[in-house]
Amino acid sequence: MTDVVTQSTIAEEDLLRADLYDFLSALFAGPPEKELLGRCVGLAGDGSDLGQAVGTLARVAKATNAKAVESEFNALFIGLGRGELMPFASYYLTGFLNEKPLASLRGDMAGLRITRAPNVYEPEDNIASLMEMMSGMIRGRFGGCVPLTKQKDFFFRHIAPWAEHFFSDLEAAQNSVFYAPVGTVGKAFMAIETQAFRMGAE
Repeated sequence: MTDVVTQSTIAEEDLLRADLYDFLSALFAGPPEKELLGRCVGLAGDGSDLGQAVGTLARVAKATNAKAVESEFNALFIGLGRGELMPFASYYLTGFLNEKPLASLRGDMAGLRITRAPNVYEPEDNIASLMEMMSGMIRGRFGGCVPLTKQKDFFFRHIAPWAEHFFSDLEAAQNSVFYAPVGTVGKAFMAIETQAFRMGAE
């Protein structure tokens, strides 16, 4: 996605949300390189479901390396013809790529002034791009910070209907080792966002 810019005062809890969305986006945009794996190793969690998942991810990251994770990424998401999982909203919601969920997303992206970066060729409804869009709305990358009510609408239209299912599939995927706890982190975060939006963005 293309950043436009502007930053106003953003609450600390919203910056933490944006950080986690950006982190997940980076893990799905391509095989994580040494620097990103190092960030995973340095993570520390608390006793919450999300915190425990983060702690597990840190331990698994410490026991692996970039080459092994690249092989895993390819098996999960690329493969020969296609990977074990298809991380796209259209596929999860209709069984096919480039269907109505993608058209709906593109309409909402236009309304929010979000444009696809010229070097991105995958459909915009992939999990990495959607996580990046959520972060961008929080941080004000697309012409101003997007109000919580609009974040909520976007989340429930384009992410909530399928993302937890995808993250659950990732936890259990045959090729998941490093990405199994990534799936747990994603699922826990989606549950938190769902509950927070339902409670706080009326």
